[in-house]
Amino acid sequence: MTTSAPRKRRKDLLPAVLLLAGIAACQSDSPQPAATLVVTDARVWTGNSQQPWAEAIASNGDRIVAVGSNEEISALIGKATEVISTAGSMLVPGFIDTHVHFLDGGTGLASVQLRDAATPEEFTQRIGAFASTMEAGEWILIGTWDHENWGGELPRRDWIDAVTPDNPVWINRLDGHMALANSLALKLAGVDADTPDVAGGEIVRNPDGSPTGILKDNAMALMDGTVPAPGDAALDRQAAAAMQYVASNGVTTVHDMAGWSSLATYRRAREDGSMITRIYSVVQLPDWEKLRDEVAANGRGDEWLRIGGLKAMMDGSLGSHTAAFLEPFTDAPDQRGLLIFDLDDVRQWVTGADAAGLQVMVHAIGDRAIRDLLDIFLDVREKNGERDRRLRIEHAQHIHPDDLPRFAAQDVIASMQPYHAIDDGRWADKVIGRERAKTTYAFRSLIESGAHVAFGSDWYVAPATPIEGIYAAVTRRTLDDANPDGWVPEQKISVEQALHAYTYEGAFASFEEDIKGTLKPGMLADFVLLDRDLTAIPPETINKTRVLKTVVGGRVVYSAGGP
Repeated sequence: MTTSAPRKRRKDLLPAVLLLAGIAACQSDSPQPAATLVVTDARVWTGNSQQPWAEAIASNGDRIVAVGSNEEISALIGKATEVISTAGSMLVPGFIDTHVHFLDGGTGLASVQLRDAATPEEFTQRIGAFASTMEAGEWILIGTWDHENWGGELPRRDWIDAVTPDNPVWINRLDGHMALANSLALKLAGVDADTPDVAGGEIVRNPDGSPTGILKDNAMALMDGTVPAPGDAALDRQAAAAMQYVASNGVTTVHDMAGWSSLATYRRAREDGSMITRIYSVVQLPDWEKLRDEVAANGRGDEWLRIGGLKAMMDGSLGSHTAAFLEPFTDAPDQRGLLIFDLDDVRQWVTGADAAGLQVMVHAIGDRAIRDLLDIFLDVREKNGERDRRLRIEHAQHIHPDDLPRFAAQDVIASMQPYHAIDDGRWADKVIGRERAKTTYAFRSLIESGAHVAFGSDWYVAPATPIEGIYAAVTRRTLDDANPDGWVPEQKISVEQALHAYTYEGAFASFEEDIKGTLKPGMLADFVLLDRDLTAIPPETINKTRVLKTVVGGRVVYSAGGP
């Protein structure tokens, strides 16, 4: 098997030529067209190895025209130029979040907030208080609860039935791999003691066989058709809320793991000019033939809205005990998790999609799921031949040590979410044991092996806050502060490595490194201004950093404190 290391390091000559031209323009005595936007007096991390650091940047329209010193860039300031100058600030390429559930995140912004509910009593109280603000018959959705906050006992419908007599409830755990329904929702869905078990999922039952209200993975589909689908107006509101939220956190591009209704929503936003976030809209892998035909008929989109990616899931999650492992869970010796789809089906879908020139990205969390998926990717590569395919494993959380080198060897991108490490790290040792945890969220091992590692959030599952993701990757200090030196500290990485994963690697993960992910002339003017230099502060204070400005296409789309 051959690797393609030279491809990984290839550079488009055009940006380099434009860089030299931009610097020459700044140094020339000839009058040059004024920039539309200039940022000066910043510590500019460009992500460009040929010019790693600068003081200022200029854009004209939606493109960067020059990167250099304050003096050089000042020559491009005209009467109409918008000038931003904040001493002590840091400017970096726009953050690219390679894994979000965008509209669900937008919905969750207006839903009951359960993520930090610390006890069953608080969980119930918050749901009851939220239900009291709703009309009878309205559904209570999302929630993103975490039963580990109160010791690991799963919530039950009898906890919440009394406070939600008139409102169906369908609220998911923060990982999205199990959810709780109240008795009214179960009745509407026809789920009861006689409902048969579901392959690839679980109906958690009471001793008498009645459902507790918890449905896991494929069993969650039992609610399909019961929860009302939002109309176009509601979807548009969710998209707008999601774009505002990620802009406030410095995110300029997202890769959305959703489906066709989400794509239709973004197309409406693209048509009416309301997009402030660039979106790679991914649909589900079993629909690969439909996407193939869509791409053939209408192309892959533009710099604001792109298609061509397909997403599927191999297994569940660690917190739900549904991630597929080679060995049993430490705290549940009779369980090894589950595979959501038959491996032959996954192989067939990936083979067909890859042969059609589409990009495949598959969720795999447990070491068995990751190994099986790497095997499938290897088979597909050998069957379909060599090309620049950029297969992705989403999450890639718990990798068997023997499989770490395979990512680089097989040119597989590890699309990872560092916030999960400081969240799961509070309790993961009890679930998989300390030995398996050594290659959990193995950022450093993967990067040092030569693999491409792209960072994201998995929002709504975790907050879409790259600053917290950088803090997590650099410190690995768990949310409970129980690991001040870091959970599995040997997997810490540097600030610049984390920035690279949130910028260039995010662009690489969608075949867009020639237009975004670094700051140099000719690239899209997508960048973020932070209130401090991340490389010059104690790592444990990184999460205190504030986003001052977010710029997309040369336009300020977020400004701390307002316009």
